[in-house]
Amino acid sequence: MDLVISTDGASRGNPGPSSYGFVISARGGALLHEEGELIGLTTNNVAEYTAVFKALEYIYKRFYRKFPHKIEVVADSKLLVEQLSGRFKIKSPNLMPIFKKIKSLELLLGKVTYRSVPREENFIADRLANRAFEKA
Repeated sequence: MDLVISTDGASRGNPGPSSYGFVISARGGALLHEEGELIGLTTNNVAEYTAVFKALEYIYKRFYRKFPHKIEVVADSKLLVEQLSGRFKIKSPNLMPIFKKIKSLELLLGKVTYRSVPREENFIADRLANRAFEKA
């Protein structure tokens, strides 16, 4: 399957109460799934990484019969995109465990690429992450 994932993380304080949001669409634009959840007290970067992990985990669990995939992850966090693409080093020890989980899922899923977009182009994932605070 050819998929596009838009992801975002939110934190009210850094660290503080945090959430993630993601949208999974087929390359042609058909919406397949959207999700936003609270994840407790953590940093914004952990929330951003959690969004990617949860989206890839969802694809693995729901679309496992349609492997391999070509997945493009779109995020407004340039740091996340550069780190997951291997161009920036990860300095925070808090990110390394989730980074390793993401990389393990990438190996199972197929080709995963990352692209940074301006915040205004990532408004749906941002809205899902922020809406999770309203549910609490």
